[in-house]
Amino acid sequence: MKAKKLRLTLSVLLLTVLFFSGCENVKKVLEKIKPGKKEGEKPVPMFAVNTTTAAKGQIQDYIALAGDIVAGSTVDVYSEAAGKVADLFVAVGQRVDRGQRVAAVDPSRPGMDFNMSVAVAPISGTIIALPAQVGMTVSQAVPLARISGGTGLEIKLYVAERFISKMAMNLPCVVTLAAWPGEVFQGSISEVAPTVEPTSRTMEVRVTVRNPGNKLKTGMFAKVRIITESKSNIVKIPAQAMLSRFGEQYVYVVEKDPADPKFNIVRKRIVRPGILIDGILEIQDGLAPDEEIVTRGQTLLEDGVRVNIIERTAPLQN
Repeated sequence: MKAKKLRLTLSVLLLTVLFFSGCENVKKVLEKIKPGKKEGEKPVPMFAVNTTTAAKGQIQDYIALAGDIVAGSTVDVYSEAAGKVADLFVAVGQRVDRGQRVAAVDPSRPGMDFNMSVAVAPISGTIIALPAQVGMTVSQAVPLARISGGTGLEIKLYVAERFISKMAMNLPCVVTLAAWPGEVFQGSISEVAPTVEPTSRTMEVRVTVRNPGNKLKTGMFAKVRIITESKSNIVKIPAQAMLSRFGEQYVYVVEKDPADPKFNIVRKRIVRPGILIDGILEIQDGLAPDEEIVTRGQTLLEDGVRVNIIERTAPLQN
């Protein structure tokens, strides 16, 4: 009886050893037939990146300022005699012709009666201000009304001293206003002051602005971009695509892997940057339009590594 139990125990142990040794052999066989993996082969690293395409277009350097809209040319109306304003014949915003009555001033004194002194418009235009009021005592040096002589409007700006060298007549300007959101008005520099204000260290500049539809009014607040430099047909990219290290400026350009065209690799490309405006960078040399470049994830890249393009963003607008 004891001999039977011993033989049974030995048989179970033998079967167990054979079973596990068989499993190990099976594992070895499966590992050998796994597709795509060779003995001693190391996995190729791949980096996730975002890309875009270098664009060809225009870039503009500008100075952003703000100022008030004023009448382009104004003329004040004065009385020929001192006295009290007896009557006003016009209102603000009214169109007047040359020689039209504007105000009447009574120069009479106690015990002395004089004829009314009538002030007339010296030019044709629009009444933009009436400093005098009925009953006010005025002299010949006090203006009764202010007339804008034309339809043109100007924006009065004050330029900081460090930008004076960039100011010149007829520089183009782009004007926007909170009163007309989304609309852009065009203008140009029409006047540059010959001196600098010593207290504020600024120079007055006037911009003539076109006013289609008479949407602009004197007194409005305007934001102005004075275009100091403009370049056309240049290569431009998002500024974050360029890296600067060890005195080099470069980008990573995406190419097909010559060893396996199913994959993409990157090549380090030395570039020469130009104007940088609002996150848009001009590339003067080293990059051609329509080349695909890395815009995100490039800090860990090296020349020739494989990349997985997660997102392609649209190129910059012209």
